[in-house]
Amino acid sequence: MVDLLTEFSDWLTTERGVSFNTSASYVSDLQKYVEFLNSAGKSDAAGAESEDVYAYLSFLSECGMAPSSVRREISSIKALHRFLIAEGRSVTDPTTDVIPPRMWRRVPKALSLPQIEALLGQPDVTKPLGLRDKAMLEFTYATGMRVSEVVDFRTRDLNLNMGTARCFGKGSRERMIPVGSVALRWVRAYLREVRPVLLKGREHESLFLNWRGNKLTRMGFWKILAQYARLAGVKAKVSPHVLRHSFATHLLEGGAGLRDVQQMLGHKDISTTQIYTKVDMEYLREVHRKFHPRG
Repeated sequence: MVDLLTEFSDWLTTERGVSFNTSASYVSDLQKYVEFLNSAGKSDAAGAESEDVYAYLSFLSECGMAPSSVRREISSIKALHRFLIAEGRSVTDPTTDVIPPRMWRRVPKALSLPQIEALLGQPDVTKPLGLRDKAMLEFTYATGMRVSEVVDFRTRDLNLNMGTARCFGKGSRERMIPVGSVALRWVRAYLREVRPVLLKGREHESLFLNWRGNKLTRMGFWKILAQYARLAGVKAKVSPHVLRHSFATHLLEGGAGLRDVQQMLGHKDISTTQIYTKVDMEYLREVHRKFHPRG
């Protein structure tokens, strides 16, 4: 079927306007498909049936191919059979009812408790910006807010007496999040000792400010976090979202309910929160291995 793939490649570029690189990728994927059909006794791709396509996809999965790669293979196979129909070489498309595998969501990476402790212990609280950083990182880990929610957070939405933060997340959905006592203590210190100095007599609604007295940007937050991660010796790639993942993971490891974590994270659908249960299960397996007499 070498000639077939050459004709198919020409058809992609001339009839469909596909780039040369994309066409080459399709042909590369289809070479494996053609070999599989040959091994199944099919000398012509036009004779392939839906059972053959499913058998090939099952073969790819058994070989450990990622769902994202399988989806690409399906796209290539569908394009080939559309070509065969367009050229009058086939009257049926065996891929019509083929359902692509659902994209598996990667389990978010979270820092361990010792890593969190090391990270949060890096800011030099004897310096104004160090105290601000300490308050900001403690607040972020305590609330599980997205980085955009942290930098947009307004002072008036923090209730120090109640220990709660009113957050406006995606779609302007409002949620109330409890703030832990440790984070509250450092935020109070920042509000008392640093924020007025940064403002220099001016007013600003954002809680966390840069050295100019303006709202901190997401990039500014990321740079601050990356600096402290390096100082803490954390080898893993640390982004602002990692603090959010750590917040959720550590709550579940501590026994928090999934619905409660969903509410604090501001997830509209609980299926988004359920991904953290995979992290939790790994923790439970480790506990079982460590403490069960037959672990």
